[in-house]
Amino acid sequence: MTNKLPHPDHDRGLEFDLTTMMSRRSLGMFLGAGSAAAALAACTPGGSSSGAGPSASNAATTGSATASASASATAVPSPTLTRAIAECGVEIPQETAGPFPGDGSNGPNVLEASGVVRQDITSSFGTGTAKAEGVPLTFTLTLLDNANGCAPLAGAAVYAWHCDREGRYSMYDSGLGNENFLRGVQEADANGQVTFTSIFPGAYTGRWPHIHFEVFESMSNATAAGQVLAVSQIALTQAACEDVYATAGYESSAKNFLRTTLKSDNVFRNDGGIYQLATLTGSAAAGYTAGLNVTI
Repeated sequence: MTNKLPHPDHDRGLEFDLTTMMSRRSLGMFLGAGSAAAALAACTPGGSSSGAGPSASNAATTGSATASASASATAVPSPTLTRAIAECGVEIPQETAGPFPGDGSNGPNVLEASGVVRQDITSSFGTGTAKAEGVPLTFTLTLLDNANGCAPLAGAAVYAWHCDREGRYSMYDSGLGNENFLRGVQEADANGQVTFTSIFPGAYTGRWPHIHFEVFESMSNATAAGQVLAVSQIALTQAACEDVYATAGYESSAKNFLRTTLKSDNVFRNDGGIYQLATLTGSAAAGYTAGLNVTI
């Protein structure tokens, strides 16, 4: 394992990352502010939460079809959803993409590689052969359009990436330059949702356990490293991290995890990650599922 310096996500600095993001964004007006009702959208497979933060109770959701005046109209079942962690009007905080994005902004670009569009990101694709081992994690992001009454951002795309259980990043760390595991792109469905199958990330010095993601206007923009709507990070819950890091293979993460808190983390400390803290269910033995609303 390659030892990282404290808080590697600031090797190039927040200002650099946000400048890069803004230079690629041509849809600034799309992100206009506007008041909205509480979001109903973050999908959490499995239902209940485990220490994920406030407002994780179940809620009904409205369908996209207009209600019929006919009493005989047949209702279309909607997905089981949970309430947003925050009001929909609060947009996801913009964060640094860090020094290991692999999106072409600082060198390597996985987004233009054939095979990057996939749900299961545990293995490398193309010429890579490695597979990331660890506790299974499935995570779902629900994309909501703040300027349009929190309507689902169907057709948008998400590029997600994170470190392995030892805190290493494919494409960057020593010995992993030709690997691209734990990176992938998904297109949002009619509910604005994307789901990835992965492993629970490790913890490394200076950072709270997290998952990076970029939201693009469309799949074509994502695979061409084009127009970016948002760059942010998912924070994982303390209870889930403690459970996972007690298992074999996460020994270095167990040690690193004790050195950082949400309030000391250089990314999440402004608000304790309240708008980025995922809802998690499951266990280290059975695997975890995670869900987060992403209001843009």
